[in-house]
Amino acid sequence: MSEGVVVIGPSQRVIFCNAAFCRAVNIEIATWEGRPVVEVIPNADLLNFVEQVRTVNSPITSELVVGSVRTKSFAVTATPIRSNDATSGSVIVLHDISELRRLERARRDFAANVSHEFKTPLTSIQGFAETLLSGALEDAEHSRKFVEIIRVNAVRLGRLTDDLLKLAQIEAGKLELQRQPIAVSSVIQPCLEVTRLKADQKNLTLETDCRADLPLVNGDSLCLQQVLQNLLDNAVRYSPTGGRIIVSAFVKGSEIVISVSDNGVGIPKAEQERIFERFYRADAARARADGGTGLGLSIAKHLVEAHGGRIQVQSEVGIGSTFSVFLPCA
Repeated sequence: MSEGVVVIGPSQRVIFCNAAFCRAVNIEIATWEGRPVVEVIPNADLLNFVEQVRTVNSPITSELVVGSVRTKSFAVTATPIRSNDATSGSVIVLHDISELRRLERARRDFAANVSHEFKTPLTSIQGFAETLLSGALEDAEHSRKFVEIIRVNAVRLGRLTDDLLKLAQIEAGKLELQRQPIAVSSVIQPCLEVTRLKADQKNLTLETDCRADLPLVNGDSLCLQQVLQNLLDNAVRYSPTGGRIIVSAFVKGSEIVISVSDNGVGIPKAEQERIFERFYRADAARARADGGTGLGLSIAKHLVEAHGGRIQVQSEVGIGSTFSVFLPCA
């Protein structure tokens, strides 16, 4: 069974426990038999359910969150076992609803974030337009500055709208990839040329470690360039002045791995699973100040998966991050 099941006897000892339950509450499968429930189950909330069902003598349903860094959500059903009209134990069933809760959270976050992302530039545009109409148009010194601020925010709105439309197109499966065998170098070199200008402004060292005899990949060159450019832009954005960025490409089994490493601020482990979500930012203030939309990594993840590949991150706070793209060889 995929559901976790535990049966507790009248003496509050565990008389049955399946493997799914052991995995859910992180206990060893061979250690539960005949032991008191307080020794077997390490979760205080779950022990409360055991006590409640024994006390009220009726079924109880609730939700349970297990873990701290990587939490899991479970729907809990606790039911008393009756024998000769007396309660002789209880059965507890755990149903994993982690994915459902994750999707609900993503939907709530998306609605809140997209409203916020549009409201900020719109407020600036409206405020400075009203200032100009109130008489600032005649102020030659400041009017040009106000119009430039309006233009910058309008560009930001346009970029955000374009990213949202592209993401919607990808998620709807309507993105048509122009697949053909391409050399990895033809993806990497144009991105390096664009990034080198940005890196020079922060005195960053940009290095490459790519073999010339790499196999071809079957993909859309422009889409793969967009993925790599996004990773490089993030590396520049989060690297300190004088830092170092390394782009490497190598073969691993039947895949080609393209990785971007930096010695920047790093990403906390608790946030690494969420950075590919729409609008999620590990450092929201800095990303927003640098003009990021918070959609780049989400788009990159979808584009890589559309090529039959995957994207991973390894990061430590204060040490740096490495984003790796795995693509099947042609």
